[in-house]
Amino acid sequence: MAAGGFCKLPNGRVVVALNLPRPPTDGCGSVRVLVHAQNRARALTRLRNLGLRAVYLRGNGAPPTPDEITAVLHHPDGLIWRTAPDNAVLGGPELAQELWHPIRSLLRRPTAPARPPVPGAGRA
Repeated sequence: MAAGGFCKLPNGRVVVALNLPRPPTDGCGSVRVLVHAQNRARALTRLRNLGLRAVYLRGNGAPPTPDEITAVLHHPDGLIWRTAPDNAVLGGPELAQELWHPIRSLLRRPTAPARPPVPGAGRA
């Protein structure tokens, strides 16, 4: 189960923050995902529609910080991620400088390497 939480905004919308395991193609560890939506159910539906099927929010143990809320509100998609702070190597300062990434960059499938041409192929 993912750690996370939510924050209700004055206009009635919510920002949901979840710590999720990183996809196997990107290595180990976890990522912090932020979603801006009408309500919590729609926020989780947005993630499930992207292929993150087993995403649930239980409780409000790790709600988004004010800086995280600002970041997701200023992103056009309203769906961003970065490496989760609990996986920093010895608390290095490089994590604090990591920028937020659009969700597309996390879910991007690796492309297959180009194959070299087969000699004699294509001749009649």
